[in-house]
Amino acid sequence: MAKLVVFGGTGYAGGKITAEARGRGHEVVAVSRNAEGEGARAGSLYDEAFLADVAKGADVLVIAVHGQGGLLDAVPSIAQVAKDNGARIGVVGGAGSLHVAEGGPRLIDTPEFPDEYKGEAGAHAEVLEAFRKLPEDIDWFYVSPAAEFGAWAEGERTGDFRLGGDVLLTDENGGSKISGADYAIAFVDEIDKPERRRQRFCVAY
Repeated sequence: MAKLVVFGGTGYAGGKITAEARGRGHEVVAVSRNAEGEGARAGSLYDEAFLADVAKGADVLVIAVHGQGGLLDAVPSIAQVAKDNGARIGVVGGAGSLHVAEGGPRLIDTPEFPDEYKGEAGAHAEVLEAFRKLPEDIDWFYVSPAAEFGAWAEGERTGDFRLGGDVLLTDENGGSKISGADYAIAFVDEIDKPERRRQRFCVAY
């Protein structure tokens, strides 16, 4: 079993990943600013001393925090700590950087993309590019959810979903959805059976 440190472990995606990983028998340290309880640590990803301390002995560092707020600037520190511990990095990404079709524009660049989400989506797109530029000896994966993903579209755990690459997955009606629980299954599957080294992939129904 692996040791995971989940930054943003009490948030929507981080909480689902924490629950899924613990359910499979992994050791999980859930990190948040106000963490309480067993298996929780209070602290910030942006505190380099804390980051180095909490990551000791970790097999996977899960980054489940908002793209805005300094995550881009923290990528070098995250990468160094991962390298020091021989850990892999798993990133909860966004859907905005996915292309709407092969060779087509990114979702964030389409007229339909809501203005209120552009800041967050743009920041996470920059984070993805920063990971892609890291040295080859830093192993990471980045999981983009479907366009409809969040506490407002909770959905159910089905275990039945599709995986894709850099192109947004949609159903026969043009919808793009994934529940939090099923997203977490796909995320932890990649931890259990690594198949996408230094890649972004997406998950949707």
